[in-house]
Amino acid sequence: MGQVKLNVVDEAAIKAVGLFGGGIARSGNTCGALLGAIAALSCLYSRGTLDEKENPVMWELGDRLVKRFEELTEQEGGIRCMDIARVDWRDPVAAKEFRTNPESRRKVCVHLVGDVAQALGELIEQETSGRRGHDVK
Repeated sequence: MGQVKLNVVDEAAIKAVGLFGGGIARSGNTCGALLGAIAALSCLYSRGTLDEKENPVMWELGDRLVKRFEELTEQEGGIRCMDIARVDWRDPVAAKEFRTNPESRRKVCVHLVGDVAQALGELIEQETSGRRGHDVK
């Protein structure tokens, strides 16, 4: 979830995103890589208490990240895990095949996780260095 990039180690945060895998609790919905990247942005830019106002930068960066993710997954058919991985996570045989077969779509997911991490890092670097507004590609 970007903790190395953020120079933060938070075991509670890791636990909080544990069910992102398999497209939210193996449901095949929104890809966990996108959710993890969004969680990292939220850790950086969201308010700390309900009394604080949200930082508008958080929404801008979130929008840009989602748009970039949509571009990255366009050829897969969408942002859902079921579109990208094309596996039924609730089927133990199919899940094992995905994890162990070198020809499975796991390679697509691994590549996508790297692309999302790179996009997230670029967004954070652009924001912290004052280069906001540049496309993340």
